[in-house]
Amino acid sequence: MRWSSVSEANCSVARTLGVIGERWTMLVLREAFLGRRRFDEFQHNTGIARNILATRLRALVSHGILERTRAESERTRIEYRLTRKGADLYPVLAAMLKWGDTWLCDEKGPPLTLVHRSCGARTTPTMVCASCGETIAARDMIAIPRRPARAARREPRERRHSAR
Repeated sequence: MRWSSVSEANCSVARTLGVIGERWTMLVLREAFLGRRRFDEFQHNTGIARNILATRLRALVSHGILERTRAESERTRIEYRLTRKGADLYPVLAAMLKWGDTWLCDEKGPPLTLVHRSCGARTTPTMVCASCGETIAARDMIAIPRRPARAARREPRERRHSAR
């Protein structure tokens, strides 16, 4: 499969990578989740080249992950804000953070700590079953592919008749 067609695959992971799989995208989203909204803030905190950042921001806006708005304080400035669709990427970013903290930290430890706003406790992202509340890992899950639609499973009429 060519990378350019990955977003057309019948796979939710591949389709998601088609939108957020470019290497700078998650760093731009990290900044958005940290409250950054302006082009120069994204550029300064990621080190991304301005032309690449502009391309990434346009793509995130076109996919409905960020919205481009006028700044409330300075009407001439443009800000980029997470949409609901964009905010739904938080678990992806949090999972990457947790994995990086577990496997890639130096002797000083994780570079930041997550604190739950409502209770003030330090926390670590954890996946739980939406039904029973149990913590889950990959080995606890079974992936069941969707069956193809009935019409799609049938051979085209011409092929059935030519086989006779």
